Amino acid sequence: MTTTTPSRRERLRAETVTEIKDAARRLLVAGGPAAISLRAIARDLGMTAPALYRYFASLDALVLAIVTDLFEDLRATVADAATDHGDEEPLVRVGHMARAFRRWSLDRPAEFALMFGSPVPGITPFAEQCGPFNDAGARFGETFFTVLGEHYARHPFGGAAPDLPDPALRELFAPYLDTFGDRFPLPVIYLFVAAWTRLYGIVAMEVFGHLRWAMTDVEPLFEVELARMVSRMAR
Repeated sequence: MTTTTPSRRERLRAETVTEIKDAARRLLVAGGPAAISLRAIARDLGMTAPALYRYFASLDALVLAIVTDLFEDLRATVADAATDHGDEEPLVRVGHMARAFRRWSLDRPAEFALMFGSPVPGITPFAEQCGPFNDAGARFGETFFTVLGEHYARHPFGGAAPDLPDPALRELFAPYLDTFGDRFPLPVIYLFVAAWTRLYGIVAMEVFGHLRWAMTDVEPLFEVELARMVSRMAR
């Protein structure tokens, strides 16, 4: 297989793209998602705002590129947590992965807000720009599903999956069934979604400081809910 060395122009373009995204990240950290603007980035880099359009077609495109990078960083962090504990049972690794997600999020509150918080005014929400198979958020989720797949391959249902708590949920999960219905039994996906919403909710409230009225240390609550999630997944 032959490889092509990037031309000088291509290298310079890639370097400029990186500089633009780095400037946007600095604005994000300093002022939150709403602080990201092409005008501010251009001023920081000594460029004109119209010149940025040679690298990103719009502010939407720039924010999408930043969020994609962040999800890839988060995916790698979570995947490393699974690899570091590769000799442990799959559901134990899921616990380590969930802890890695929490630590990453607490260390990067502004980035977390851009990825998971309210949409930035004037910016198309990230999920509306991505498909189910190839976007960065899906690749992040796939790290969990891969390990869950290992667990259920070792411990199959034996022909009978547990019942859903409410038959009406089948209709709500119709998009999953249409796209990934052969991946896991629907009750497994329900358990994962229910657990994820609880764990994500705790992390989001911790990142945004919304639990300070109740506790000074959220980690014990997170660990209790994580243990409950793993226990339910273990069937």
